[in-house]
Amino acid sequence: MPKLKTHKGTAKRFRVTKNGKVMRMLAGRTHLRRRKKSSKKSDFRHAVSTDVNYIAKQVKTMGGKAVQN
Repeated sequence: MPKLKTHKGTAKRFRVTKNGKVMRMLAGRTHLRRRKKSSKKSDFRHAVSTDVNYIAKQVKTMGGKAVQN
């Protein structure tokens, strides 16, 4: 069976920590920024974990080595 190619969209959007958690950034961080509170804009700077197990499994499969590092 041939090697799986890395899904580039997944590799750009997700990363996996050393413990195996899948991290992602929050959506909506660039649109209408001047109307948002500074605390909300600060929250956008930090990655959050993806808690759903089947999504994490898909991301690890599609991301290949780019996501696993």
